[in-house]
Amino acid sequence: MENDLADLFLKAAKRIRRHQVERLAPLGLTPAQSRALRVIVGTEGPLRMTDLARRLDIVPRSATTLVDALEADGLVTREPDPANRRSLLVRPTGEGLAVRARIAGTRREAAREVLSPLSDEQRETLRELLGVIDAAAGPGRGLSER
Repeated sequence: MENDLADLFLKAAKRIRRHQVERLAPLGLTPAQSRALRVIVGTEGPLRMTDLARRLDIVPRSATTLVDALEADGLVTREPDPANRRSLLVRPTGEGLAVRARIAGTRREAAREVLSPLSDEQRETLRELLGVIDAAAGPGRGLSER
């Protein structure tokens, strides 16, 4: 049963991701760029590039590549960290905030479509169960951190 459960869970997650990719395409963003923008916007104040890499669980060079693309699209800006001249801070632009709001809607639509066969009660039960799994992962390791 556990293998079946894992397979079903992964299939559902892949379907949600596929729907998200389709909906993100018109915005010109990859899922990784979308995730990076979500983290940047969700942070109080500017974010150090090294902290962004840690939150995304990627190497700093990969974070730089993501921020390069987001900056080229006018969604974020980089500036020197006044507390540490060797560090850069990244923050969203007004356009970045607007795109992030559209991404949130896109994510909800993708999940809603995949979960549409479930009743409201079943979706709430699933949300609660996934919340238990997320909380059990511990601080900094749960899905809500991503």
